[in-house]
Amino acid sequence: MLFFYSSLSGLAEPFGAIIGWLLITPFLNPSILGIIMGIIAGIMIYIAFDELLPAAHKYGRGHVEIAGIVFGMVIIAISLNLLK
Repeated sequence: MLFFYSSLSGLAEPFGAIIGWLLITPFLNPSILGIIMGIIAGIMIYIAFDELLPAAHKYGRGHVEIAGIVFGMVIIAISLNLLK
């Protein structure tokens, strides 16, 4: 029964994506797409810092967690530049 409820809740994501796509498609152009991606990236960064940074600070030592976040951002930036 637990598998059924998990599967049912997982089906909400594709249906939400389809509804969002149908609503946004008439207005979609490269500028709007860039704005939407920027907003989503900002939300993801905020959530990551709001949840992960306090937990890392609680179990970490000094400013090691901040250095880890900066190092991770550098690795992501380098990998994105290598994809070009």
